[in-house]
Amino acid sequence: MAKLTKAQREWRPGMPKKRRSTKVMFASTVLLLEAFVVFFATLAVFGLRRGEFPPALILGIGIALSVVMVLACAVLSKPWGVGLGWILQIVLILTGLVEPMMFLVGGLFGLAWWYGIRTGIRIDSEAAQREREQAEWNAAHPESS
Repeated sequence: MAKLTKAQREWRPGMPKKRRSTKVMFASTVLLLEAFVVFFATLAVFGLRRGEFPPALILGIGIALSVVMVLACAVLSKPWGVGLGWILQIVLILTGLVEPMMFLVGGLFGLAWWYGIRTGIRIDSEAAQREREQAEWNAAHPESS
């Protein structure tokens, strides 16, 4: 039998489900898409610039950057997680020094990151406000709930 997670062990009937952060979901989506793009860009640079850079260096750095982007998704809910994401955006833009088209790709992903974080924060604050208003209404009208 599979091992239960802490949340599964502590769950009781009637417990409200903890709301996931929209900001974290948007940011995770952008980072995962970037990880795929970095992996395929690594293969492109490997094919185009094999004579200029050692192949092990190209593959090592590219795959490591992809893995870091995937792992960064796990820490986005931490206070420093979004800061790490911004650092990864800068690193992605700087990959344009090796392959100039990555300046454009990195810039577009930087824009997507900024928009996802900004919109996610707005949606999360609106949802928190709705939850507070619903809790107030439920407290004022106990017979309805």
